[in-house]
Amino acid sequence: MKNGKSKHVLVAGGAGFLGSHLCDALLSDGAHVIALDNFLTGRKQNLRHLEREPRFDIIDGDIIKPLPARLRSKRVKIDEVFNLACAASPPHYQADPEHTMLTSVVGTHNLLTFAEATGARFFLASTSEIYGDPEVHPQTESYWGNVNPTGPRACYDEGKRAAETLTFDFDRSGRADVRVARIFNTYGPRMRADDGRVVSNVICQALAGDDITVYGDGSQTRSFCYVSDLVDGFMRLMAYDEAFPGAVNLGNPIELTVGELAQKVLAMTSSSSRIVTRPLPVDDPRRRRPDISLAKKLIGWSPRTSLDAGLKATISWFAEDQSADNKAARVVETLAGAISAGRA
Repeated sequence: MKNGKSKHVLVAGGAGFLGSHLCDALLSDGAHVIALDNFLTGRKQNLRHLEREPRFDIIDGDIIKPLPARLRSKRVKIDEVFNLACAASPPHYQADPEHTMLTSVVGTHNLLTFAEATGARFFLASTSEIYGDPEVHPQTESYWGNVNPTGPRACYDEGKRAAETLTFDFDRSGRADVRVARIFNTYGPRMRADDGRVVSNVICQALAGDDITVYGDGSQTRSFCYVSDLVDGFMRLMAYDEAFPGAVNLGNPIELTVGELAQKVLAMTSSSSRIVTRPLPVDDPRRRRPDISLAKKLIGWSPRTSLDAGLKATISWFAEDQSADNKAARVVETLAGAISAGRA
């Protein structure tokens, strides 16, 4: 069990950016993995390379509804449940705020009761957004946050805060063995080009030669963790067997401004794009940097991938992804022309 052999794991949100990388890591560790996803923001292409993997299965389902019968069967053995099932970028979670809130509250409750019934350890992917626009810097786990409970980001921010409440209530009552990670900005291959995050925005605009959009004056800060480092933190935290002290920050403590990130991507892509500014979105945090002292002490974790190395890999992936999309578009256009001309 320590090295994942014979372990059966459910990953809710398994077709998403983080979820698909987690599925890869769990399979590499010897586990049997079931990915559950409703494909609202997750993509089947993120898991296509696993189609013939005998230890992997994927189920189409939404966690705000009763879990699929295949999971509720008494024959299904589950040792761990990872809850990564929620749209995580502002354009996506604000597109259907009611569903976002229900995913965090109803969905988390459904997965917690499933973990209770199966005796599985439960992992909640929470977020640094629970700190809101922080008045404490860097953010420690003991900080309660500065969140607008009625703003356009509240469906996600308050939803995740409520999800943590549910998770720790199950823990206190002895109904589930839980782990909670508060995730800070993460980037890497398989990000969606339309997710509205700063890394994907800047890279895609630079590769296309479009104007690079920077909100505000670019002085707001973020800290960026490469996806493989974050997934390593997930695995370590889930495997931690001592008394659990509460939520744990996972992120890169190296802080830089959005303007600095844009300039770095411009240089790495040799792009001729111009930087243009737009007004800051409502409730956009001015500063964001994790204190990861607890993660270092508890699970011996800290990020290892440099920003330059991570950006290089991410830029290469987006360049290949855009090239594939362009080729597909040209094929469709050619076929449509042939059909129109009566040649196909």
